[in-house]
This record gives sequence, structure tokens and C-alpha cells, in this order.
Amino acid sequence: VNIYDLGLIYKMEINNEDNVELEMTLTSPNCPVAESLPRMVKENINAIDGVKTVNLKLVWNPPWNKEMMSESAKLELNL
Repeated sequence: VNIYDLGLIYKMEINNEDNVELEMTLTSPNCPVAESLPRMVKENINAIDGVKTVNLKLVWNPPWNKEMMSESAKLELNL
């Protein structure tokens, strides 16, 4: 299941200068990928042609919960 369908992306905006503003969270502050996932997300967005900069902000409010997942993610994970 991708991080968008998991409900981890709270906000994504692309301005007229092709700069990306992204707010995301993790399932918990103790998430085992807390160090690597935000870095991987930023690197993958930076790799998209035309993107100049990525400002990724890791946020904890509102706290993530299973209700933030898409219906397809819930089905795929049998929730």
C-alpha cells in the first residue's frame, strides 16, 4: 500500500515555480522508518522532471489513525 493511500500525506502543493510543499506524518513517532521514509519521499519527488525544490515537513498533528486510510488500502490490508 502506498503512503498516500495509507493517509500519511496531509498536504501537497506545487507553486508556480515548480516548488513542492509537502506535509506528511508517520503512523507513530516510534515508527521504524522514521529516519528513512521522509528522506526517500523527498528524494523521489526531487527526481521528478521539472521539480525545483521540495520542502518536506514531518508533522504529528493530527495524529495518524487507521480511519485516514483509503478504502482500497483498508481492503488490501484486510482492515
